[in-house]
Parts: sequence; structure tokens; C-alpha cells
Amino acid sequence: MANTVSALKRVRMTERRTAINRSRKSRLRHQIRALRRLIEQKDVQGATKTLPATFSLVDRAAKWGIIKKNTAARYKSRLTTRLQKLTAA
Repeated sequence: MANTVSALKRVRMTERRTAINRSRKSRLRHQIRALRRLIEQKDVQGATKTLPATFSLVDRAAKWGIIKKNTAARYKSRLTTRLQKLTAA
């Protein structure tokens, strides 16, 4: 256990940040899951509407350090590819 005042403060700050990061990551996962479901259901209009919001959340998560930049790029690339395949079909 931490002994100094500054160490105790760091513990409190870490707990607060962990809770924030956990909720942000959960929100990101739910948004990506919702978009994937729309694509699987072949709902082109719904997926096209949801895409900008999802990309915004992915970019913000990368900025916050929740996910890495390349992971964000990979998510966006794969989602875009799947949507393009759906619109082409």
C-alpha cells in the first residue's frame, strides 16, 4: 500500500482514470458492434448513417490512448471494406 501523500493521490487518480477509460472502451465496443450488426443485417442506410459516428468515436479513442492509432485505422478500414462490399452487392 502507498505510504506517501503523493502516492495516495496517484492511487486515487489512477482509479478515476481507469473508470473513465473503461467506460470509453465499452462505448467504443458497443458502437462498433452496432455497426457490424447493421452490416450483417444488410441495412445499408442504417450502416451508412452510423458510420461517421463510429469513425468519430474510433478516432477519439485513439487520441485518448484507449486504442492505438494502427488499431483505429484497422477498425476503420475493415468496417469501410465491409460496407462497400454490401453496397456493391
